[in-house]
Amino acid sequence: MSSADKILVIGPSWVGDMVLAQSLFKQLKSVQPACQIDVAAPAWTLPLLARMPEVSQAIALPFKHGQLALRERWQFGRSLMAQHYTQAILLTNSLKSAILPWAAGIPLRTGFKGELRYGLVNDMRPLDKSQLKQTVERFVALGLKPRTALPTVLPQPALVAEAANAKRLQHAFKLDAFKPILGLCPGAEYGEAKRWPAEYYAQVANQALETGWQVLLFGSEKDKPVTASIQQLTQQRCVDLAGQTSLGDAIDLMSMCQRVISNDSGLMHVAAALNKKLVAIYGSSDPKHTPPMHPDAVIAYLGLTCSPCFKRVCPLGHLNCLRQLTPDQVLPSLALSSIKPAP
Repeated sequence: MSSADKILVIGPSWVGDMVLAQSLFKQLKSVQPACQIDVAAPAWTLPLLARMPEVSQAIALPFKHGQLALRERWQFGRSLMAQHYTQAILLTNSLKSAILPWAAGIPLRTGFKGELRYGLVNDMRPLDKSQLKQTVERFVALGLKPRTALPTVLPQPALVAEAANAKRLQHAFKLDAFKPILGLCPGAEYGEAKRWPAEYYAQVANQALETGWQVLLFGSEKDKPVTASIQQLTQQRCVDLAGQTSLGDAIDLMSMCQRVISNDSGLMHVAAALNKKLVAIYGSSDPKHTPPMHPDAVIAYLGLTCSPCFKRVCPLGHLNCLRQLTPDQVLPSLALSSIKPAP
């Protein structure tokens, strides 16, 4: 690689995966600090990429999720030829994602062996899942030369919140600057088998509120039923942010939290990348596959014989992997009493 290398990364479509992709960006910069990293990804990821100092430019892809649009992808790729990228790294394994860098005439196109991508990807890497067990390991591996061992310690994602926007949001949501904040992330896009019961979140919230904390409920529009349930069980004393914030606003608000509890979700990875004291709750998924990338994160996982099943809904109907993980088991990790409101 030369000092003038320009790298185009075809990014993933999930919040958590995009956070983990920052480990790749950091790895690339550690080897070649002067390289330019541009990321092409769905438009909603742009606020996330804007908080990654390693990314020079975020390019919004105009395609709908799952849309093949082969002609449009080829045309979009041709529009990038003037950028003179020296390498493309594909973090997705689909055929359609390989069309854009090929059409852009990028000479080195790196990716794992995927569906019918021969020729489109000319630096094809085999994916040995027994060796690269974690998503973040697979991303970082694509930034290394073939057959190169992974670093002993992988670069840790580190988002940089926008302080001015955080201050604006503090006023907008009437947050007390002198009280510590507990962030709760009770949603999970994948399904209910990844969601700790709302009543458990409410028990933790009530404990925090009674200790003098403020509690923020993070989530998307789809999480409103869950956050509304928590609000009902806490006498409307939390700040319900579900559907009220953009992704960028959610990141900046979370940067103000002293503690965060989250299901295995994109916001869990955001909290870890913001260096928050985090308790990550796992049910149907596997913490060995997509753990939060922070050495101090606490993983709450029972590891029952039926876990992980990777199902959206508990196939046995009992959801014991989450229901048997009680608030009493989680609260000690938060150490709420270690931080007191200012007098």
